Amino acid sequence: MTESYDADVAIIGYGPTGVIAALTLARYGVSAVALERDRDIYPRARAVTVNDWTMRIFQDLGIDERIEKKIDPQRALRWVTYDGTEIMRVEHPPSTLGRKPRFYNIYQPTMETELRAATLEYGDRITVHYGAEVTGIDQHDKGVTVTATDTATGETRTVRARYAIGADGGSSRTRDEVGCRLLGDTNDVTWVVIDCRVKRWWPDRDFLTFWSDKERPVVDIALSAGNHRWEIPLKPDESPADYPTSAEVWPLLQALGVTEEDVEIHQHAFYRHHTRMADTWRRGRVFLAGDAAHLMPPWAGAGMQTGMRDAHNLCWKLARVIKGELPESWLETYEAERRPNAAFYTGLAVQLGRVIKQELSEQEQDAMNAAPQDTVTPFEPPLIAPPVLEGGWIRGPLGDASIVGRMVPQPIAGDAIGRMVRLDDLLGDGFVLLGDDVDPATLLTAEEKADWDALGARYVAVRPKTAYTRGPDELVDLDEVLLPWLRRYGARAVALRPDRFVAASDVGGLAVPALAMPA
Repeated sequence: MTESYDADVAIIGYGPTGVIAALTLARYGVSAVALERDRDIYPRARAVTVNDWTMRIFQDLGIDERIEKKIDPQRALRWVTYDGTEIMRVEHPPSTLGRKPRFYNIYQPTMETELRAATLEYGDRITVHYGAEVTGIDQHDKGVTVTATDTATGETRTVRARYAIGADGGSSRTRDEVGCRLLGDTNDVTWVVIDCRVKRWWPDRDFLTFWSDKERPVVDIALSAGNHRWEIPLKPDESPADYPTSAEVWPLLQALGVTEEDVEIHQHAFYRHHTRMADTWRRGRVFLAGDAAHLMPPWAGAGMQTGMRDAHNLCWKLARVIKGELPESWLETYEAERRPNAAFYTGLAVQLGRVIKQELSEQEQDAMNAAPQDTVTPFEPPLIAPPVLEGGWIRGPLGDASIVGRMVPQPIAGDAIGRMVRLDDLLGDGFVLLGDDVDPATLLTAEEKADWDALGARYVAVRPKTAYTRGPDELVDLDEVLLPWLRRYGARAVALRPDRFVAASDVGGLAVPALAMPA
């Protein structure tokens, strides 16, 4: 009997994680239907930043230029005490991943509106039902049925799909329906978030400033579109009831030297910090992504971004599985790759929170500011360093001296007919092997090449800009970045995944990485 589906994938929740899931699936040729409880975009600015890794994902989805028009470059981060002592600073050198800024400030409602607008270009490949509250999830070995109720009419709707993704936030109904447990803690301190419209510029407004203090630490951050935010913890004897309107909130800003000549309070809200993660991110044909899978404090600016990266990682694989281009066992790599990264950013956020709350000893602070010496990979603070895979679909040793698991830089490169564009625009959307002034196919055994051919891989020689190209499938290292990068790690050739991470190199063997089977 032939199965009938309303879409290839059902997406439960249509915030940034759900939208990136839909865009990625549609970009790679499969259909999605999204079910979103709210009828409008959440009006409060939650996330405050995106970085160059996230922008590279937007580039893959063809939306980076339209998003960049809605966000602002971030100058730097600094941790400062109220007496003006700078504890720590993280500068933003030019990105190596394809755009000059490492970090951008955003205003989430504006950016999210633009993300949703981008989905309209895919027509009926992406269907969205707003005001649809999911009430049940049933699955069997060939599909998932999601039941939802219209919040206005009470009408029941069912959606049948091959797979489902729970991107429905920290209070995820999906997570509960499939029996995943959310483990971890919630901090008992309540913070007030004050969103303001800027009325005039003030000195150093473009810093992301963390005012470090044991009693009243403050986050002070410029958002895009003429907005600014402060985040302030309430004292033990204070509660949200003490701040019912902007009139009661104003003294908190005035204590920081902010006046009504500087800003107009737009809105304020209250929240607590969570450090939690689901015990598993998959049950059968249902996956968790974003806050449904993990919750972290805000100090690394990575919560929303981690969710969007989850969605991209899962959905470029899911699309290929659905189209028959990859075996279903590929889906086991999703959590294997994304969980360690979510845990990394959670740990980093916790540690940076200790800085703003002045909980670090002098020795811990010195250790945090210290840069390791004599490394193969040039040191960068963890908050801004390019991403590295810690496991999953990779082959070979990991660590400082290894190229495996690293994201390939994205300089301007040329092709054999004279185009000069960013690297990803020349690589295509599949698997690619790059060789240092050599055709990487010549470094493979017949069996290795057959395995890469089965994945549809391309074989590309990277030539120095002082040489002639010799064939159509060649690139020129115009910025003189790619060849030195390969040579730093002693690699003559690397295999790149569609998400631009290095899966293997000739140093550890260029055979197609094995897929770990579930226990």
